[in-house]
Amino acid sequence: MNNGVYSMDQIEDRSLLIVDDDEPFRNRLGRAMESRGFEVVTAASLAEAISTVKVHVPAYAVIDMRLEDGNGLELVEVIHKERPESHVVMLTGYGNIATAVAAVKAGAVDYLAKPADADDVEKALLAKRDGKPSPPDNPMSADRVRWEHIQRVYELCNRNVSETARRLNMHRRTLQRILAKRSPR
Repeated sequence: MNNGVYSMDQIEDRSLLIVDDDEPFRNRLGRAMESRGFEVVTAASLAEAISTVKVHVPAYAVIDMRLEDGNGLELVEVIHKERPESHVVMLTGYGNIATAVAAVKAGAVDYLAKPADADDVEKALLAKRDGKPSPPDNPMSADRVRWEHIQRVYELCNRNVSETARRLNMHRRTLQRILAKRSPR
């Protein structure tokens, strides 16, 4: 292929490690990537992922930035120390420039905001290092990105509306109205 993506013939090792502490998301992404021809192994924690990598370093990895027992960047460094040509994609619910730069410096080929679509993950994994992955076919709307961010902060604040509003620098009643609505498309 000429669009910066390897063809299936060029890739022999399709081993993929998915590391995320969100079990439903991890399982859903694992099934989707298996249906795309990857040999998937999953891990729920940094410690579990490191022990998996010590047995077999995958050709590909999808790693959540924040795990309950550490930072996914540590795993990127471990993978690239053992297998520099591996393609790692970082996932995060906390997208910002500083963490994106840190992920790329650690060796990640791309950085995607959660919830990431399996098609976008596959494009990012298969992109050539010197090329860029093509833009998503169906990106989230700005309203959806905002809603996802608010939901994430709300969950991290243990569903405490007042604390979430304070952290988001938002009026509590405004936040309550947003939380009462359905998610935008």
